[in-house]
Amino acid sequence: MTAHGGEGPRVVQVLTQVDPHRRDPEAMLRAWPTLTGVAAAAARAGVRVTVVLPAAREDQLIERDGVRYQFLHEASVASRGAWSRIAAHRAPTRLLRQIAAIGADVVHLHGFVHPVAAHRLRATLPHVPLLVQDHASLVPTGARRLLWRWAFREVDGIAFAAREQAVPFLESGVLPRSVPVFEVVEGSTSFTPGDREAARRATGISGDPCILWTGRLDANKDPLTALDAFERVVAELPGARLWCRYGDAPMLGEVERRVAASPALRASVTLLGACRHEEMEHHYRAADLFVQPSHREGCSYSTIEALACGTTPVVSDIPSMRRLVGDVGALVPIADAPALAAAIVQQARRDPATRRAAARARFDAALSFDRIGSDLRRVYDTMRRRA
Repeated sequence: MTAHGGEGPRVVQVLTQVDPHRRDPEAMLRAWPTLTGVAAAAARAGVRVTVVLPAAREDQLIERDGVRYQFLHEASVASRGAWSRIAAHRAPTRLLRQIAAIGADVVHLHGFVHPVAAHRLRATLPHVPLLVQDHASLVPTGARRLLWRWAFREVDGIAFAAREQAVPFLESGVLPRSVPVFEVVEGSTSFTPGDREAARRATGISGDPCILWTGRLDANKDPLTALDAFERVVAELPGARLWCRYGDAPMLGEVERRVAASPALRASVTLLGACRHEEMEHHYRAADLFVQPSHREGCSYSTIEALACGTTPVVSDIPSMRRLVGDVGALVPIADAPALAAAIVQQARRDPATRRAAARARFDAALSFDRIGSDLRRVYDTMRRRA
């Protein structure tokens, strides 16, 4: 963790979404470990952190790991249970008042999804630097594009997992070209490497190599390209096995038909479906390689978790993946099954111990919570100096 001199900045991190499950604050914090992990890491880096967010039921203050979590009930919105539709036309008044009362050096708004809230934050605190962090947003179109231009025209900084992700937003005029762009990974994980054989016994997955695929079965995650590639892989590595963990599965029928049509895939691919998130740590530990040929990713938590467990990623060559993977594993062109197959074979033939050590080292150096905390401290200090 980076050492910092002087009194740390007082920062308010802001969420404007009401929990759709209407959980109580303690349950929300348990369900959102990335939120608490990032806030606590910033606090360890010397930032005085308050997180302000809507409560579905009642106000509550929770202090934990050096962070104050201020839950505020916004009755006019939370009671209707339709925050995302309402937020385009109004802002969370009580949250704005609370943020103004804290006396922040920097306000850090999570997400571009509620433009009016961002505009009201700027109007309420005109002299406090406002940082807005992307969480997998798409460049808006039509009337919403005009709304973004109006709402974000005076922000003081924007953050993306990879700086290159900001380019389409700047080129479209949705965000001002003059705004400073910071590179901050959205979140991390507490997953760790473990005993591979024990993990294989616990999960029942195996293979030489054992390859794990996770995510929605949809066009963006591109499971058909993964299957096309794996069919080529087993021709060279007959002991290879592919295990697929997924939740939502709009392409399940197509995937099942593709597997059924290929004797090689029928013998080597297993569609596992969903499991509890905490069980995924054992899956990553059990796997030799992690494959995710997505067309687009805001910040792939699956890739971060794989690296944390020492599992080598073979993923799409897109901005966020380049930022996460660095020089570990392999980056392949989108929808290129032959290139994906070749990369899997190449990585499988590397020394396993060296491969696993390099993956975890990448996580420790670039993707851990403490690294994110240090990165945020530098961003906050930079914005405070520029104010």
